[in-house]
Amino acid sequence: MENQAQKQGCSSTTSATCKTAELDAPLHTIGFEFDDLSPSSVSGHLFVTPKCCQPFKVLHGGVSALISEALASIGAYLACGMKRVAGIHLSIDHMKSVQLGDLVLAQATPLSSGRTIQVWEVRLWKGDASSMKNEYLISSARVTLVCNLPVPNHLKDASQPFRKYAKL
Repeated sequence: MENQAQKQGCSSTTSATCKTAELDAPLHTIGFEFDDLSPSSVSGHLFVTPKCCQPFKVLHGGVSALISEALASIGAYLACGMKRVAGIHLSIDHMKSVQLGDLVLAQATPLSSGRTIQVWEVRLWKGDASSMKNEYLISSARVTLVCNLPVPNHLKDASQPFRKYAKL
């Protein structure tokens, strides 16, 4: 059975779209693209489309939470040597909205990288599409994860796409 990345024609390319298709299907579905992946920072961007809007044509708060949980989980996964992680708490504050067509920039960074518990901060900004620079903060999240969980035998190869794209 072919995976989402192969369906997208991504078997030999490393574009941001293909990278996201291989690493996180829900983020790929909404159009999010990863920029950088490392144990100290995970970042990416999203153009706000109807797939991720409320009926009022603004970014849905649940999408901000999805991005936050995913980026923090990937960062924690990389930081603990690709052992399984699980989110145990997410809190998010929404400060401003972004509209249909706007660019959202996201970055996750660790606040605490313990062996058992990690805490990550994820910030989402409205971005300037021409310069890819932050204009203003739209949300801030804190994600707590339990780390170094055993990886089941049938999931031992789950780390392969991350080894391909992450700066380790």
